[in-house]
Amino acid sequence: MRATRLSLGLLAALVALLLPMLLDMLGQPAMLRLITRMLIYAIAVASLNFILGYGGLVSFGHAAFFGIGGYAVAILDLHHRSGPILGLIPGSDSFLIAVPAAMLLAGAAAAMVGALSLRTSGVQFIMITLAFAQMLFFLFVSLRSYGGEDGIIMRRPNALFGLNLRDRMVIYYVVLALTAGYFLFLWRLVNSSFGTILRGIRQNERRMTALGIPVYRYKLAAFTLAGMGAGLAGALMANFSRFVSPDMLHWTLSGDMIIMVVLGGVGTLAGPLLGAAAFLFLESQLAAWTEHWKLFMGLLLLAVVLWTRGGIMALPRFLWRWLRGGGSGDGSGAAAQDDPAGQGGRQ
Repeated sequence: MRATRLSLGLLAALVALLLPMLLDMLGQPAMLRLITRMLIYAIAVASLNFILGYGGLVSFGHAAFFGIGGYAVAILDLHHRSGPILGLIPGSDSFLIAVPAAMLLAGAAAAMVGALSLRTSGVQFIMITLAFAQMLFFLFVSLRSYGGEDGIIMRRPNALFGLNLRDRMVIYYVVLALTAGYFLFLWRLVNSSFGTILRGIRQNERRMTALGIPVYRYKLAAFTLAGMGAGLAGALMANFSRFVSPDMLHWTLSGDMIIMVVLGGVGTLAGPLLGAAAFLFLESQLAAWTEHWKLFMGLLLLAVVLWTRGGIMALPRFLWRWLRGGGSGDGSGAAAQDDPAGQGGRQ
């Protein structure tokens, strides 16, 4: 099994490296921009899945940290040309300065939001994260010096070792490298003692408290790390599209991220990547077909969730069991095998 997974991983890495050339051969070079967007959103969705799938924290304000990351890059770039922020903080158009700064700012915002919202749970936690996200959304709408509702247009991407980040192939490889690095970081984190404790908190918080585990600290640390991941994705999106707006912080984007998590598979490492890819691909195809594309997207989402009970990650096992059972399986077995700890059904 391990050898099979290793082989599939190496094959996926090879395809990812050769993808720009393959698309050129197929006469679909424009698809590379869509795939780059998929990778950027995969980082944001994976950071949300870290607290949702492994920590049981359903945050409806995760897009706020995504937007903060994007605005941090755009504002630093703006003040690089117009002068220091408040006459004190110099701007920067360096990728190696702006992106880490975006992650730190998003992480700081997540720590402040989490410090208050994590004192609640359940529906109260969802509503408080939503409220904070909307507060930040209206804050950026009111900042006329930074474009207000119109947002900020960046003249050029950040500078990185003399690379031309406007080139679709260059930005693809930069995003691919950071996506691979982030998923490797998540894999290590999930399989560490920190990840084990986080899963234990999701399963039974009272029991973990009784064992002497500082539950609040672990949840706050996880929430902060998730915010930093969303900030990284937002910073990459700002460099990719060269535009940021308050829409990046809106609650509807948080809802889309939750849909991507569920679509790909809650509590799985590869699920966010598959969910983001499937969502954005279906969005692009259905939107070109009909203006009522959200209706069909909803029906497809219901079909995947109800039939597989584990998202796209559970689909192969569901189909295998369905074929072996003559079409009588309901998908519950597949979900149980794919999610032995019950991560997908106790959100």
